[in-house]
This record gives sequence, C-alpha cells and structure tokens, in this order.
Amino acid sequence: MSPLVVLLKGMAALLGVALLGALGPASAQARPARAEAAATGLHISDGRLVEANGNDFVMRGVNHAHTWYPGETQSLADIKAFGANTVRVVLSDGHRWTRNGPDEVAGIVEDCKANRLICVLEVHDTTGYGEDAAAGTLDHAADYWISLKNVLAGQEDYVIVNIGNEPWGNTDPAGWTVPTTAAVQKLRAAGFAHTIMVDAPNWGQDWQGVMRANAQAVYDADITGNLIFSIHMYSVYSTAQAITDYLNAFVDAGLPLVIGEFGGPADQWGDPDEDTMMATAEQLDLGYLAWSWSGNTDPILDLAIGFDPSRLSSWGERIFHGANGIAQTSREATVFGGGTPGDTEAPTAPGTPTASAVTATSATLTWPAASDNVAIAGYDVVRVNGTTDTTAASSTTNGVTLTGLTADTAYTFAVYARDAAGNRSARSATVAVTTDEGGPTPGVGCSVGYRVTGDWPGGFQGEITIRNTGTTALNGWNLAFTFADGQTVSNMWGGTPTQNGATVSVAPAGYTAAIAANGSVTVGFTGAKSATNTAPTTFTLSGTACTTA
Repeated sequence: MSPLVVLLKGMAALLGVALLGALGPASAQARPARAEAAATGLHISDGRLVEANGNDFVMRGVNHAHTWYPGETQSLADIKAFGANTVRVVLSDGHRWTRNGPDEVAGIVEDCKANRLICVLEVHDTTGYGEDAAAGTLDHAADYWISLKNVLAGQEDYVIVNIGNEPWGNTDPAGWTVPTTAAVQKLRAAGFAHTIMVDAPNWGQDWQGVMRANAQAVYDADITGNLIFSIHMYSVYSTAQAITDYLNAFVDAGLPLVIGEFGGPADQWGDPDEDTMMATAEQLDLGYLAWSWSGNTDPILDLAIGFDPSRLSSWGERIFHGANGIAQTSREATVFGGGTPGDTEAPTAPGTPTASAVTATSATLTWPAASDNVAIAGYDVVRVNGTTDTTAASSTTNGVTLTGLTADTAYTFAVYARDAAGNRSARSATVAVTTDEGGPTPGVGCSVGYRVTGDWPGGFQGEITIRNTGTTALNGWNLAFTFADGQTVSNMWGGTPTQNGATVSVAPAGYTAAIAANGSVTVGFTGAKSATNTAPTTFTLSGTACTTA
C-alpha cells in the first residue's frame, strides 16, 4: 500500500460485493507435467514455500517503504530486532517514482542478508493499474527485474521477486490474468529461477475473486512451478468467514499463498479482522507481512512512529507482541542457521519471573534468560489458571510490561522459551501478582496537555502529553478522561486504550510506562468525531486528578 493511495484501499468495501466462492474449474484439473526446477533456493513444493533443503519457510514479517524513505537505512535491523524473518521492500521501476538502480538494490539485498531476513522485493509503480492513471504495467515491471538480473542471480536462497504491487484496480479486474501470466513467463524466459510472487487485482484484495478463480491456470503457466500468490487483506476482510474461506480455498487446492499486506486498525471503510487473519495464517502455516513499518501519510498503519523502534504504535504492539504475532510465531530461515533441521533440543526453562511496577492495570515482569543449543528466539508469557495457561504476551527479550489488567485482581504468570526451530521449553516457575485497587497514589501529581493535531471530515488526530509533577518517578500508570461529543478512539500509539461509552482509559505501552519526576510522555491517537469535537477537560492519572496545561 502506498501512502499516496491509502484512500483507495477501501473502495471494494464501499461497493459491497461479496467475494466469489470456490476456485474455478481449473483447480480440479490435473496439473501438466513440468520439468522440476533445481532446488537452488526458496521454491515451491507440494503447494508450500520451502528452502533449498526442503525445510518449510513461513513468512512472518512486515513491509518497509524504502523507495519513499531511502535514508531510513536502520529500518531492517530494527525490524529484525522484533523477531521478523522476512521484510517486503517497496521499490520503484522509475515509471511513477524515482527508480531504484542495481547498486541500490544490491545493497538492500546485502542488508537483508546481514540482518538474517528473507527479502521480498516489489515494484510499487503498478498499484491500481486500469483505475489509477499514474500506474505502470506489469510488463514494464518485468523489464525492470530483467535489468536487475545480474544483481539478483545467485540470490535465490534469499530473495523473492514480487513482480508488481496490487497490479490492477477495480476497473475490469478480469484483465489481470493475461498480463500476470505474461509477466511471469517473461521473467522465466529471461532465466529467472527465483520464487515469483504475484499480487491480486482489486487493489490486492481480490474481492471479485478473479485471482481465486484463475490461480490454477496462472500457476500452471509457470514452467518452474515456483510461483506464490499474494492476497492483501484490508477492509474487505472484516469477517472471519471471508478470511477463512479465502485462505482455505488456496490451501485446499494445493496452491501457495501468502498474506502479502494486511491492516488491522479500523478506518472509514471498515474494521479488518486482523485477529482472524493472524490466527488462521498460523493454523494453516501461511505467511503474513503486515503493512507497514513506518512513513504512512495516515499514521494509523505505522507499526513504529517516525521510524523509531522505541515508539511502537498499538498496531505495532499487536503485530510484534500480540497473540499469533511475530515474536510468538516467527522462525528464522535455515539458510541463516535458524530452524536448523534436526534441531529437536528444547531450550532450558527460564528462571522464575519477578514482578515490578505493579499498578491497577499493568505490571512489568522480568526473568533470568533461558539457554539453547542454537539460540533463543523469544519468550511466551502465560497467565496460569489451574491446569491451563493462556498466552498473555510475547517478547524477544527477557522482560515485558503487561497492560490492560483489571484492578484489585490476583494473577499468576509464568514464562516459556522458544528457539528458532520451534522447540519450546518447560514452563518456568510462577509468579503471583495482585494489581492495585486504584485510587490516588501517594506522592503523585500530574498535568495533562491535550491538543488536536489534525482534523478531517469524520475524523481527527490527537496528542496527549502526561507530565509527572510529583516528587517520585512513576512506573506504570492509567490515564482516564471523558469525551463530551461522542468521539471514539480508533488507534493509539504510546498507550493501549479501552473505551466504554464516552469514558476512555489508557494503559501505557512498554516505552511510556516510566515517567520520571518532572518528566513527561506523549500518547498519540486517531479518532472518529461528528461536527463538534470538544476537548476533554478532566483527567485522572491512576486515580489522581490532574491539572490541564
């Protein structure tokens, strides 16, 4: 998704047309015999993306808008630090934006390899062809890839070529099939052995089912069989049935599929069901790549605010640390040493966790690190209830701040360690945590500044600055306020909101939980509004009334 075309992503939802049913008749036909391509790198086997050694590779990663932000060279390292195993990199073939040349692309590939990330390279200029007059053709994109052949040859272990992003709009999407097939065949004729990724029409969302109906025919036209389909899931996919029907149709047909982009925050077109997307992808062992690391014109889809890894938005927290998220499910490619075949040795159990900074709604847990014969990939924090446990959070380090807890409630938590091969340790010993009752905290004083930073019909962007005017540092807090005009919070970064009617309660993100005496933190958000947008006038911090600035 380009920040320049984000408004177009919801057009399918506005049209209100149901997704088509089963894959077309071609899905039931026997596939023609083809010469097996030498397994020199990432390739397709029995409908699955696998590495050269035959090990399954399931993408868990994000999109990064390189072509618009070429100076953000630290981004791949930051993305890797959160546990991703793949990054999809936005490039331009020069039709619409500044062309990314051979030396630049070679540097990106080396950066991916240095950070142990599989690199999906895509041309973005094709976005919305047939509907967006500025979009380029898949044929032009194919020529661009051919111009980079010397750079990409020999990188089949590390690079997937995504020919063109969302290469057809909503105008006559049936026209997608022929140019998609031709572009694939053009690259094969030029000698490309890489796995090729093709995006769906309808701005990637395939709400008319064209890719779904023609996938088998397009797949069969690739002489190598190393082709993977990419569906982009936004507002069209607001129900569990729409998501599971689409993903299962490809799995049932034995056709490889990845969720190449998806969003979660609600917008004016609907509310994508990211929980079902991620859960179903994990259940079916399908890859997913969230949109996007940072730099969107509308920051609602920024995983990191301002390319700052210490400022994850609530969307970023969901993707990296939530249920079925990257920290919990990502496995590094074996070409980098991760997920080593034959590695069946589980990590040791983590040490007993300890709790600190306990408030009415949050607590910070830390624990002695586990060890592994290869490497620890991450930790799963679970809430223990009798003989069952439920994942509460995931982390790539040996600490996490749990938010959204209930005041005056007893909890029991424990920790598991995971390695890159998916082996899980025994459970750690447990720690008991009882949240505070709430109410004013001794020694606490606070001041809150609230301002609207952007405004548009039906929506707005706001910023809340919380200053600790007390004499002691705060470690964990809860901010409460009430809207006067029916406003609702859609997305938040720096905190996790809970809204009940007009009342909003905000728990801190990990990086905003601590506020030094005379220090401050800032929380940003986007929201929905009517014609009137009166600012809240009363704020409490962990039960203490705050002055307003």
